[in-house]
Amino acid sequence: MSDRHISQHFETLAIHAGNTADPLTGAVVPPIYQVSTYKQDGVGGLRGGYEYSRSANPTRTALEENLAALEGGCRGLAFASGLAAEDCLLRTLLSPGDHVVIPNDAYGGTFRLFAKVVARWGVAWSVADTSDPAAVRAAITPNTKVVWAETPSNPLLGITDIAAVAQVAQDAGVRLVVDNTFATPYLQQPLALGADVVVHSLTKYMGGHSDVVGGALITGDAELGEELAYHQNAMGAVAGPFDSWLVLRGTKTLSVRMDRHSENATRIADMLTGHARVTGVLYPGLPDHPGHEVAAKQMRAFGGMVSFRVEGGEEAAVEVCNRAEVFTLGESLGGVESLIEHPGRMTHASAAGSALEVPADLVRLSVGIENVDDLLEDLQQALGR
Repeated sequence: MSDRHISQHFETLAIHAGNTADPLTGAVVPPIYQVSTYKQDGVGGLRGGYEYSRSANPTRTALEENLAALEGGCRGLAFASGLAAEDCLLRTLLSPGDHVVIPNDAYGGTFRLFAKVVARWGVAWSVADTSDPAAVRAAITPNTKVVWAETPSNPLLGITDIAAVAQVAQDAGVRLVVDNTFATPYLQQPLALGADVVVHSLTKYMGGHSDVVGGALITGDAELGEELAYHQNAMGAVAGPFDSWLVLRGTKTLSVRMDRHSENATRIADMLTGHARVTGVLYPGLPDHPGHEVAAKQMRAFGGMVSFRVEGGEEAAVEVCNRAEVFTLGESLGGVESLIEHPGRMTHASAAGSALEVPADLVRLSVGIENVDDLLEDLQQALGR
């Protein structure tokens, strides 16, 4: 099947891009090349370009080609975790004395990387509301090299107008990085909207089965892709072959899973909106969400993440988490099973006391693909009807 043919529709691309039949056996699923080194055809004579699996591995290559195709980029790189991908990106793009604009609602691990790790290296950062392009513009300094955005954001489901912020970044001569973990390339493609680099935690929707940890960078800039690949090899936090195989299996069903995640989340957001114990629902699919119009413009659907605030404060929110039964109390997101958590005490504890601190009465849901009536019933009993 030609690349021209498979590039026409996302669902076909997800199944075929990078998934070339094994030339030796004809196996339709790429093998797991569980190998560290490769026999060379003479000194410097690499067979197929492979010499050592930190530098390249055929299973990882298949995944990286798949990721690049799905995001519409020219280069995809797979890492051992989402934070490993972010670390590689930041050390590629930044030097001591540089500055980064980060969102006021970001994943706690990303905030920790900036505040506790990169800052010690002499990189400054400041916070801006990335839903407001003017605020991003005002936050950019002469030393700014990167604007960082998450959309939808974690855990407050904020929406950034990617095209508008990309224009701000371009005008200032800085790069725009978009964390596309919540949306996935099936729902949203930041590179097509002007972003320079897309970041993923492959652990989440791309893997989709809560059985693998991984990360990725995708870019449409070939020169930057080469720089990132150099640092990926030099720093070494690469995705292993079995992990790459698991994610590659996951991307094949991404479209059908995201359709169900989005459908279920919409039903749940609607129910929570009318519940007496819920004081606010954060879901970009709701017409009264402040980012609804932008999300509708740049996303195919609104995703499977829903956050809500509970009457009674922090202890009431924790009680709801503890009472859930079909929703599993746990961190992470994006698997086929539904998860519930208290961000303030769990995923975003590292942001406590900062500008990114989340409300204490907030509950975050990763809505799975179970029967939605069972999920609704479980939330109603957890909320005490």
